[in-house]
Amino acid sequence: MVKLNKIYTKTGDDGTTGLVDGSRVAKHDARMAAIGTVDEANSLIGHAICAMAGNEHAAALTRIQNDLFDLGADLATPAEPGDEFAPSEMVLRIVPAQAEWLEGAIDALNETLAPLTSFILPGGSEPAARVHLARATVRRAERDITGLAASAAVNPAAMAYINRLSDYLFVLSRTLNDNGAGDVLWVPGGNRA
Repeated sequence: MVKLNKIYTKTGDDGTTGLVDGSRVAKHDARMAAIGTVDEANSLIGHAICAMAGNEHAAALTRIQNDLFDLGADLATPAEPGDEFAPSEMVLRIVPAQAEWLEGAIDALNETLAPLTSFILPGGSEPAARVHLARATVRRAERDITGLAASAAVNPAAMAYINRLSDYLFVLSRTLNDNGAGDVLWVPGGNRA
């Protein structure tokens, strides 16, 4: 259980922060950049939920916010040599079932959408625009996580989860735009005349 009595500790005043294993890294370290972008995405999903009062999809987004905290904990726990990324009582890891849940949700939402005939612009309704903003930030989180993976071991289930999440948010944004009827279509070269 997490218990926070004191918010400031002063231990980061030197520009470092602590990881789950007790080690310390620079606040600008690739691991912390990835964790920070996941936190930004989580915050933007919360912002999207605020525009969705009573919407059936808000509960799914809240579930995803919890998964993103799991992802942050996973990223904050450096792998030991030979680590299989198995969760335990002491180590929180993303598991394949979390990405599989997203796949099922994507498939369910996609059943109600007409196939795309054009790329779409981020926008439409306010909830959809907020979800698009979260999606773009999730894509940056994925870039940061794959950047971290270039120099350190990263849980493959975490990589799959963040990749699937941007797909889910894209399909959800279309759903929030009146099942795609309110999507704003890209007009290639439309402003060249």
